[in-house]
Amino acid sequence: MNLYRMLLERAAANRPLRVGMIGAGKFGSMYLAQAKHTPGIHITGIADLSPDRARSSLARTGWPADRYGATSFSAAERNGTTFITEDAQALLAAPEIDIVIEATGDPAAGIRYALGAFAHRKHVVMVNVEADAVAGPLLSRKAAEAGAVYSLAYGDQPALICEMVDWCRASGFEVVAAGKGTKYLPVYHTSTPDTVWPYYGFSPETVAAGDFNAQMFNSFLDGTKSAIEMAAVANATGLTPDPDGLRFPPCGVDDLPRLLCPREDGGQLHHAGQVEVISSLERDGRPVFRDLRWGVYVTFRAGSPQGEDYVRRCFREYGFSTDPSGRYSALYKPYHAIGLELGISVASVGLRNEATGAAVAWRGDVVATSKRKLVAGETLDGEGGYTVYGKLLPAELSVRMGGLPLGLAHGIKLKREVAAHVQLRWDDVVYNAADPAVVFRKEMESTFGSGW
Repeated sequence: MNLYRMLLERAAANRPLRVGMIGAGKFGSMYLAQAKHTPGIHITGIADLSPDRARSSLARTGWPADRYGATSFSAAERNGTTFITEDAQALLAAPEIDIVIEATGDPAAGIRYALGAFAHRKHVVMVNVEADAVAGPLLSRKAAEAGAVYSLAYGDQPALICEMVDWCRASGFEVVAAGKGTKYLPVYHTSTPDTVWPYYGFSPETVAAGDFNAQMFNSFLDGTKSAIEMAAVANATGLTPDPDGLRFPPCGVDDLPRLLCPREDGGQLHHAGQVEVISSLERDGRPVFRDLRWGVYVTFRAGSPQGEDYVRRCFREYGFSTDPSGRYSALYKPYHAIGLELGISVASVGLRNEATGAAVAWRGDVVATSKRKLVAGETLDGEGGYTVYGKLLPAELSVRMGGLPLGLAHGIKLKREVAAHVQLRWDDVVYNAADPAVVFRKEMESTFGSGW
C-alpha cells in the first residue's frame, strides 16, 4: 500500500525507475497513457520493429512530441525524454535502463528478450504471457540466477488472479478455485479468422472502419488465450488444471461458491485447488445472469476443519456470499484494466524487487490441438489461426505425451494426418531442433519434467 509514496520519494530524489519497453502495441499504448502521469517513472527507451508505430502510440496517448525526440539512451536519461529505436538488443544492453517491459506477444521473441535482459541483470515485466506459457518456470529460474526479478504483468488477468490467491492464503483460507470469466461456447474451438467477427457481433462495416486483428481476436474466442492465461496462473500459484482441460462452466458471480467447489460438495470442480474459466454464456447461447466476462475470481474455504464452524458463522454475520452449506465463499473483481494498471508491476519490481506473480513450479501447459482434420504437409499457423487452438493440460501429462506447446506451433509442418480435436505431439511435426526457443523449451522439459 506504499508504492505511490515510494514513487514520490524517488521523484523527489531525482532517481526515477528507468524503464524500457519492447513492443508499442495496444498493451504498451495503454501503459504509456498512464506512465506520463506517474511520478518516479522514466520511460527511457522504446524498441519497436516500426519506430513510427511507437511514435504514433505516444502521440495517440497524449505525449508531447518533445518528450520522445531523444537521439540516444544517454540523451534520454539526461533530458528526461524517451529514445525510440528498432533495435531491441540495444535497449537490453543500455545501462540507462533497469526494467524491461516485454510486450511483443511473440513467444520466441519473449524468451529471447527476457534472457537478454537477464544477461544484463535487468528486471523483466512479462506482458507476453504467451512466452510465459511456453517457458515461464525456467525463465523465472534464470532470472533468479541472474539476480533479477521476472514478473507477470499486473492489469492482465493472471497477475490479478495471483493477487487474489495470495490474499486468500495470507488470510488463512484454502484456495479452492481461481480463474477468470470469458465468452465461451464449444463451437468456438473451431473458429478461424474468417468466422470470428459474427461471434463478436461485429458487422463488416465495423471491422472495415476499425483497426482489428482477426487472428488476435480469434485467440480470445477459440479458448487459446484462456488456456495460456490459466497455465500462467497454475504455474505461479501451484494450483492445477482439470486433467481434461478447462470446462468453461456457465456461472454468474452469485453462483461462484456453489459451482466452483468440488463435485463431492455439489460443485463442478474435478478437485480443490484448481484453475478454471467460467463462461458468460449458457450452453444454449443465453447470457448468464450477472456474468464475469471481463473479471477474475477466487473461491475459498476455511483452512482446516478445526474452527470451520466459527468461520462459517463469520461468513454469515458479515454478508459473505456462500454455497448452501456455508463453507465455501468467493471474491471477485468485475473488470481488469489491462495496460492501464501495468504501473503496479513496474513499481513493485523496481521498488520492492517483488514480482506481481511469477512461476514457482510447472503445473500447467498449453498443447496445440487440431481445429479440424489436418493433412500431412500442412503448415501450422499458431495462436488464433486456422489450424490449431490451445488446450490446457497438467504439465506432467503434457510431458508424458510429448505434447507440442501451442506457442511454438507456428510455421512448422505436419508429418502425418491428424483428426480434429487431437492434441499434437513433437513427433507429429517437423521442427528445427536448433531454434533457440525450441532449445529453451526442451531444457525446461528436461529440467522440470525429468521425474515424471
